[in-house]
Amino acid sequence: MRRATLAILCVTLLVPLAGWAEKRVISPKEFSTGRPFSAGMLVDGTLYVSGQVGADLKTGKIPDEFEGEVRQTLDNIGLILKEGGMGFQDVVSVQVYLTDMDLFQRMNAVYTTYFKEPRPTRTTVGVARLVGTARIEITVTARK
Repeated sequence: MRRATLAILCVTLLVPLAGWAEKRVISPKEFSTGRPFSAGMLVDGTLYVSGQVGADLKTGKIPDEFEGEVRQTLDNIGLILKEGGMGFQDVVSVQVYLTDMDLFQRMNAVYTTYFKEPRPTRTTVGVARLVGTARIEITVTARK
């Protein structure tokens, strides 16, 4: 009988704590504040990064060269990771969205310069369209 009472007491005390997670917005100074979403959200040591495109953060311009667009996308993600106290080595999952799957190998050539072994899990999806003239959008999840 005592074990059952102790088990019920433990569950009663721990369940409310599960909903009491640390939740902090991650917003590098380089990112404008007029966005309707957070650049990143740090919850209990896990950083969720919003989808990023290859737009220059000062001009909003997307590079004409696809490889430059991929680099800018990953550089934008790098700023969010750094602000959250992490780096590319802490990324555990990546989602890549491409408007043209024929760009896959070119994306991979740049991608592998940012993500070293062991590389995070990844999903790559072809989509009809992204915001503006973007050809790629990437989102990541990272954990120390």
